[in-house]
Amino acid sequence: MKLKINNFLKCGLVMVALLLIGNYAEAQRVIKGKVTDAETGDALIGANVVAKGTTSGAATDIDGMYSVSVPAGATTIDFTYAGYTAQSVALGVTNTIDIAMAPGKVLDQVVVVGYGAIKKSDITGAVSSLGSKDFNQGLISSPEQLLQGRVAGVQMTPNSGDPGAGIAINIRGTASLRGNNDPLYVVDGVPVDNSDVSSFTDGNGGRTGMGAVAGRNPLSFLNPSDIENITVLKDASAAAIYGARGANGVVLITTKKGKAGAGVASFTISGAMSTAASKYDLLNPTEFVAEMKAAGQDITLKTIDGKASTDWQKEAFRTAYTKNYGLNYGGGTEKTSYYFSLGYQGQDGIIKNTGQNRLQARVNATHKLLDDKVTLGVALTTAKVDDTYGATGGNVGFDGNLLSRVLNTNPTFPVTDPTTGKYYTTGTPSFRNPVALLNNFHLYGPTNRTFANVFATWNITSALSYKLNLAQDNSSSTLNNYLDPQTPGFANAVPNNAGRAVIDNRSKKTSTIEHTLNFKKDFGKHGLDAVGGFSYQKFQNSGNFIQADYFTVAPGFNLVNNIGFVDNTGSNKPYTGGSYASLTELQSYFGRVAYNYAGKYYLTGTVRVDGSSKFGSNNKYGTFPAVNAAWRITGEEFMKNSNLFDDLKLRVGYGVTGNSEGFPANQSITTYVPNASSGGISKENIYNNDLKWESMTSIGVGIDFSLLKGKLNGTIEYFQKTTNNLLFPLSATQPDVATVRWSNLDAAVENKGVEFTLNYNVITGRRFNWTTGINATSLKNELTKLNNTVQTGTVFGQGLSGAFVQPLIAGYPLYAFHVPEFQGFSTEAKTKGESILSKERIYAGSPIPTFTWGWNNTFTFGKFNASIFVNGQNGGYIFNNTALALGGKPGLKQGNNTDKRWIVAEESYSNGLAASTRFVEKSDFIRLSNLSISRNITLDNKYIRSVNVSLAGQNLFLITDYKGLDPEITNPNAAINGVTSRGIDYVSYPKARTFTLSLNANF
Repeated sequence: MKLKINNFLKCGLVMVALLLIGNYAEAQRVIKGKVTDAETGDALIGANVVAKGTTSGAATDIDGMYSVSVPAGATTIDFTYAGYTAQSVALGVTNTIDIAMAPGKVLDQVVVVGYGAIKKSDITGAVSSLGSKDFNQGLISSPEQLLQGRVAGVQMTPNSGDPGAGIAINIRGTASLRGNNDPLYVVDGVPVDNSDVSSFTDGNGGRTGMGAVAGRNPLSFLNPSDIENITVLKDASAAAIYGARGANGVVLITTKKGKAGAGVASFTISGAMSTAASKYDLLNPTEFVAEMKAAGQDITLKTIDGKASTDWQKEAFRTAYTKNYGLNYGGGTEKTSYYFSLGYQGQDGIIKNTGQNRLQARVNATHKLLDDKVTLGVALTTAKVDDTYGATGGNVGFDGNLLSRVLNTNPTFPVTDPTTGKYYTTGTPSFRNPVALLNNFHLYGPTNRTFANVFATWNITSALSYKLNLAQDNSSSTLNNYLDPQTPGFANAVPNNAGRAVIDNRSKKTSTIEHTLNFKKDFGKHGLDAVGGFSYQKFQNSGNFIQADYFTVAPGFNLVNNIGFVDNTGSNKPYTGGSYASLTELQSYFGRVAYNYAGKYYLTGTVRVDGSSKFGSNNKYGTFPAVNAAWRITGEEFMKNSNLFDDLKLRVGYGVTGNSEGFPANQSITTYVPNASSGGISKENIYNNDLKWESMTSIGVGIDFSLLKGKLNGTIEYFQKTTNNLLFPLSATQPDVATVRWSNLDAAVENKGVEFTLNYNVITGRRFNWTTGINATSLKNELTKLNNTVQTGTVFGQGLSGAFVQPLIAGYPLYAFHVPEFQGFSTEAKTKGESILSKERIYAGSPIPTFTWGWNNTFTFGKFNASIFVNGQNGGYIFNNTALALGGKPGLKQGNNTDKRWIVAEESYSNGLAASTRFVEKSDFIRLSNLSISRNITLDNKYIRSVNVSLAGQNLFLITDYKGLDPEITNPNAAINGVTSRGIDYVSYPKARTFTLSLNANF
């Protein structure tokens, strides 16, 4: 694959060079010059210079210089640059044209919103937009990582440090008990299914008893290098246009398009080096033996002191390397635009035998016809993502998974037996050698996804246009899960040292059709912008699996696709299998009218009606309205002579949105499932014709301001949103034999807080520029009403079955910890060293931080650019399940190693395990998340215009008091009966520290 990719890239570069040579050969005249900032005189890098009506164009270099070949017949040169007012210059006798461009007003910038775009000055809802210059740098695996920590009100928590793992995103808090709390993603105007499209192991390690892996990131199919802009719709007044899918906010992703002018190509190559940002502080062999002696163990036994010295973390972790190649080519004419890209990324995980390889391709193209009244377009992305997992999470009790065995395994044991050369084992049935688990447990999952959108726009009049969107999103994935028959610790689990293998397949298809009408016209001082439309989406989900147990394999055939001889003498069936399928449909009608008078008074009304096959016959359709208004105070006469504000706008909004994400299909009807014991079927769910959407009502007030001629600008917003009608599976009422009956709980969750964003151009000069930006969010989350008893937050570990730490109680935050209070250790002779716990549970804190913040600084010095980004959080707590289940003196008593930080002198070696406030820790942290420096090098070459070299560091340091690996990564599988959980850390895949060196060449 590597050879083919390299050859393909070489061929692509040759083709680009030939195209550029062809364009150069047609030139009749060469125009040169310099483009500068009209206010500062600084060179503008990357300004577009195009001969109007032709494909001939160029971009300015690091010194603002350009050279463009102009074909005969061209009469005008167009100059454009983001954030500056465009200029057109008529060609005369001279071949040198220098241009000083005036900075455009920030308020004139266009921001993408639902089903349209709007000037920033006209926004009435809570909307944040970031362009490529604002994105995070370095090793970026998916689009949402580009804005991690940079938008107020948006909190991102990685599910794992595993390459390709998902990221939990909460916009202005979390509210749903069972549903998905992630936002809706819209890619180039098309809503996408943001559920995990890959096959992944269940809570029992893919049915092999090895632990689970974190769910995959559903946006991995998009190449971050293709992203032009990301806009976040945070409140209901902004997101109501998406109705039943907008309760958790909306993230609009816009990809790069070709621009009029000569074809422009760029090639990027980068390499990254990653190491574990932190490790457990484990006892070394000498310390371990001393602790064993103090614990009363017989250190002469081989099972206590194996006389070896093994750093199991060193055996499991590695320095991981990532390679990334990218090629894109874009350009066009006044009528046709095109953009092509190809990207490959091979990322190794910091745990051995884990990683992800991705190959992605994209095409964006448009063409105008019929006197530019009709525009046809296509946007297509296809990706192949190959994941190699390690079974690093989940609850497998005393036996342990990979990371728990790395943490606990005796450091005096060798990796291999010096006599036999085989993996070392103590001979006990449950002992699992960590290195054997790394090498003998194979978990591989390829995923293929293609997302295609074909659209047509008809400009009926200058004010009225119609658009048709047709989109298809297809994905398929397979999980190959294989356990080598000779793996120590599994030999007695099945007879004859036999193995296990599982093949899981999943297929997902989403079909979309949308019709929209847009009307936009000014009537004197009155402005009207309206959109109305119809949307239909069909979601198909299916899968199947086959599992083989008790098999042996012939020598040389140890792959999952070469399952050998099955031993039918076992008490269980040698083969098992199953399948499933579901189909849901969503039909919607929507409209939005935005009115403004004289650029001072704004009023926007939105309504969407959604109908879903998921819900009962009495509530198939739901209506979701919103209204918001704004007053530009600086437009008033009494502000005309103000020297303080350049712009000052007050916004208010109210809206209702819905949520059905994460809610399974067919729950409004009676369903049946196979009964394995009887061979028949059993009633599973009781119908409920009254089922309806969860609804979220929000209000918000915001102030946007700009001072010092635009050098200082920011936003302050207050928000409050309340979620009602929470969907939940209640136990079926006897004597009905069904298991559950889905209902809407009489419950409510409230999130309220204040957001603050401030950007300041501290220094603006000819050689040195410094811009700083701060965003911060204060949040209070509360379960204000709940009449049912709901438990979640399961506790992992031997002897802890059935324990939970997050009972949902009205009057407290959602997922708050309620555990017995730890009151120290007993000093009485009979119970000395045992934990003293209160009889009643007490409130011990919330995993939802009350304050999050980010601080970004960018610098330009001559031809160098640098940025530094620091973020943090306060007021949250985390339950250290790893320390409870695997740490301290009780673990040492069992012959297990432990982290030194968890050893307490006053504790007894025989102390029992119990959840308490002792293991609830603050999750406060300060992190240097991103640091980058780059230099642009201009080349005197007619084919290669410039080369940019950059170095970026990610997760460079972390300041925290948490006694785990990272307070931001927690295990996502602590749910009970499907009720989601948060803030429980159990041997999670650690986060990496990464350095990336990149080279980008522009042709």
